[in-house]
Amino acid sequence: MRRPLFTRILAVAASATLIAGCGSTDRGDQTGPKTIKLWTHAAGNPEELATVLQIVNDFNASQQEYRVVHEAFPQGAYNDAVTGAAAAGRLPCVLDADGPVVPNWAWAKYLAPLGLPRSTTDKFLPSTVGKYKDTIYAIGHFDAAVGIYGRKSVLRKHGIRIPTIDTPWTLQEFDAALVKLKNEGRFDYAIDLGTGGGGEWWPYAFSPLLQSFGGDLIDRSSMTTAEGALNGPAAVKWGEWWQSLFQRRLANPSEATDRVAFLNGKAALAWDGNWGARDAIEKYGDDLVILPPPDLGTGPKIGGASWQWAITSSCEEQEGARRYLEFSLNPKYIARFSDKVGLIPATEEAAALTKSYRQGGELRVFVDFSRRFAVVRPPTPAYPVISSVFEKAAQDITNGAAVKTRLDAAVDEIDANVASNGNYGF
Repeated sequence: MRRPLFTRILAVAASATLIAGCGSTDRGDQTGPKTIKLWTHAAGNPEELATVLQIVNDFNASQQEYRVVHEAFPQGAYNDAVTGAAAAGRLPCVLDADGPVVPNWAWAKYLAPLGLPRSTTDKFLPSTVGKYKDTIYAIGHFDAAVGIYGRKSVLRKHGIRIPTIDTPWTLQEFDAALVKLKNEGRFDYAIDLGTGGGGEWWPYAFSPLLQSFGGDLIDRSSMTTAEGALNGPAAVKWGEWWQSLFQRRLANPSEATDRVAFLNGKAALAWDGNWGARDAIEKYGDDLVILPPPDLGTGPKIGGASWQWAITSSCEEQEGARRYLEFSLNPKYIARFSDKVGLIPATEEAAALTKSYRQGGELRVFVDFSRRFAVVRPPTPAYPVISSVFEKAAQDITNGAAVKTRLDAAVDEIDANVASNGNYGF
């Protein structure tokens, strides 16, 4: 199963005036089908790209009014390609976007409101629907979810309760379990958190723990300041606990993001996503248990939102683009993405068509985690800056920085960016 690449989401510097005069190049020969250009980040993932191409080919064969043509980019170069095309007025009609960047691209006038009926969008996991200021701009075929990987035999040996989705570990239980597992002496560390990686993994994987304490990356009631959310008492409590995990050697600050420590028996637990389940099942079989995120004070939380599809504001064939997107949302295609790429299908209809994520499937628990616990990263155009600032602050705290001082500095950075951009429309 593929592990998603959590690349840094790049900030969009372009303003609405930058692309106000953009003209679409998506008009085809008027005597034949109208051309709709589509861009995707999936050049480096053959199975994902093959599914996109199947949908394109099936749509083209299903009608004669429109013809979708695609261009695939490597994920690492994709955001730069989109922002560059926007500046030049050469965006395609349809493109995919990493969920957290959708509000930024909507604010910058890259994207048009999606205009799909509620009867369609209401069927989708909330985390797969991209919004800016309560307007839907994107929708995705799949999502990812994180949980705690462990072994039943290890937990039972140490008298540690195996939590359920309805009764997750409390902060006290989770912390006590980590201490007990570390003190046993069999493991180098109690848990592999994947902190050796960088980029978007940090806010995706670790800001939900901050949110479970009661803090957040920004005050979502206004979206204009991080004051009190990222540096208030709950956030400081999170930072002190987080830092203590490494000071007490319960976790390794340089461990990689691919569960090597858990799979190699160096760590008793791993904080990991559904993309790692196949390797863990192969390694531990029926002894593997996938546990819900802990309740650190305000309920369990995990990150939500993966790649989503949108229509650009400069597209001259928006009706055709919308018809294509509606066609692509057929449950059979959503299920195919899940089967080929390994991620969580966005609807229950599609989940029922898969082996792993249907009711009773071996990975069904991740659908339930996503539906119950997913929190989308703040749907504000400021998110690319928030993401970078949080990553740096959390890494500094991991390495021993004074918690309150470092969080105050992060708030100042975020608030300065928000203010300099006129509160991004909020």
